[in-house]
Amino acid sequence: MKQKDTHLKRVIVDFKKLTPEILALLVEKYPDGYDDDQIISFKNAKNELVDAVEVTTQDTKYLVKVSTKLATTMENYDEDDYLDFEDDDPDAVQDPDLEVDEDLEEDLD
Repeated sequence: MKQKDTHLKRVIVDFKKLTPEILALLVEKYPDGYDDDQIISFKNAKNELVDAVEVTTQDTKYLVKVSTKLATTMENYDEDDYLDFEDDDPDAVQDPDLEVDEDLEEDLD
């Protein structure tokens, strides 16, 4: 049986390369965030295990690497933040300010 998406280009996306278009697709598909059962695990070309969530456009299947930055950015998403950027601009999506766990911070002192 032939899968319907075999013709799609497949792209692995790290947070650093995340564009407003892909972020919007993620938030649309996973409005309440993603669960463990929605995470796909696979080995990349370097034989490293990668966890990602999937979003698809008409011609491309994106596998977006799961991270704390991704989850936080999706949670705080506001499309108005990206009005001044092109949809394919990876510089538009900035690293979120992640709060340091106070207990962890004390351990580092």
